[in-house]
Amino acid sequence: MVTHSPGETLALAARIGRRLSGGEVFALTGELGSGKTCFAKGLARGLGIDPREVTSPTFLLLHEIPGRLLLRHVDAYRVRDPEELLEIGLAECFDGRAVVLVEWADRVEPLLPGERLEVALSVEGETRRALRFRVRGRRVPPWFPGAVEEEGR
Repeated sequence: MVTHSPGETLALAARIGRRLSGGEVFALTGELGSGKTCFAKGLARGLGIDPREVTSPTFLLLHEIPGRLLLRHVDAYRVRDPEELLEIGLAECFDGRAVVLVEWADRVEPLLPGERLEVALSVEGETRRALRFRVRGRRVPPWFPGAVEEEGR
């Protein structure tokens, strides 16, 4: 998918967020400025959370925000060793109740559950962003049109 402004990226993620039921894991990748935090803010809006409450948790690594569903926002940008996230309870985040969104997921990929939605964001122009979605695992979200199931990892 292609968006042409931060507002479009936010709106797309909000539409997705409104359809979530809990337990979903989003693994976001992309260069600085590709729209990962904008996507997180949109997902939050769809969960009934004020997008202003979603800030890059770069120094906290993990931020929990209550809404219609609990959003656990993880930022692995400054993680030197993925084990750091295990020490702060990353494994417990995947308890199936909250929506978990991991920015810079490629830095902690071995720690992520097999069931997840990968979202690769890339800069295509000053405000244009490409979002590539990939379902990992056996369960394709019912709200994900045209999704292709993949076998487990």
